[in-house]
This record gives sequence, structure tokens and C-alpha cells, in this order.
Amino acid sequence: MQDEPEVAVLRYGHRPGRDDRMTTHVGLTARALGADRVIFPDNAGHSQETVEDITGRFGGPFDVELTEGLNGVIRNWTGKIVHLTMYGERVQDVEKDIRDAHAEEPLLVVVGGEKVPFEVYDEADWNVGVTNQPHSEVAGLAVFLDRLFDGRELDREWEDAENRVVPMETGKKVVPAEDE
Repeated sequence: MQDEPEVAVLRYGHRPGRDDRMTTHVGLTARALGADRVIFPDNAGHSQETVEDITGRFGGPFDVELTEGLNGVIRNWTGKIVHLTMYGERVQDVEKDIRDAHAEEPLLVVVGGEKVPFEVYDEADWNVGVTNQPHSEVAGLAVFLDRLFDGRELDREWEDAENRVVPMETGKKVVPAEDE
């Protein structure tokens, strides 16, 4: 979030046609729940376009990047690395250590798509499980970011938005940002 060290989310792997929606949702979840940017594999251009469109319409700041070198992003990261996996340590057991580390330096959150190679587990400072049961990587990312930011991301102000959602008990209301 704005006045803290960066949080970047790396989507590790993308199978076009099969993962398009899931990769897009990783990006949208990263944006909505406090990350500063998402890095997609270079074959996820459609997901990049969608997340950039949402950021343009509903505000930022939030950056979307494509890279062909997923392993290079991990190897060259100057900060701590969290790999979200159902095989990791329980999030509730390591969240304080991760939060404390993030207060001092940037954090890269790796979210797998297809089979993640052992090197990712080895390079990570923490392999973290949000439950040790099979579930969606989007759900794991959402829970992790909420725990990282202690819910502060839910009150975030969005800059340069064209539209704003008006919270309501029932119904849907989206208004131009300048009307609010």
C-alpha cells in the first residue's frame, strides 16, 4: 500500500485458454487487496489488458507487468519472498514474522498456476499455506493479503478513478467518480 514497502504479486505460470480467468482474478485480487503491482508471464497479455482496464476505470495506483523470466524475477528480488502453497507453513503461524519483515523491505508474493518447480520453494523465505487443503490460488492470495495488511486495505482510497461503487444494502450503484 502507498506508504509502505512494495508488495508485488508474481503469477507463476499461465496456460492460455485454461488459466485466463484465474490469472486475471489473481491480478484483480492483488489490486483490490493492497498489492502495488502484479507480474504476469508474458503469455498472459489478455489478463494484463483486463486488469489495466479495471485500474483505469476504478482507480489506482496499480501496475501490471509481463515478463518472460519468472525465475529471474524471483532470483533478482531485493526483499523477502512468500510463496503461497497448500504445502507451506500455516499462515496464522508466520503472518507476524512476514508482517514485521514487510515493514522493513519489499515483499514478493508468488502465486502458482501450473506445477511450481522446487526452486521456487527453495528461493522463498516463507512457503505459506492458507489452509493445507486444495483451494483456489485466488482465495489464498485474498486471505494472505488481508492478514498481511490487517484489514487496512479495505479502507484504501483510490486515485484517478473514473467510477466509484456506492456501497448499498441491496442493489448495485456505480457513479462517475466526480459525482461523489
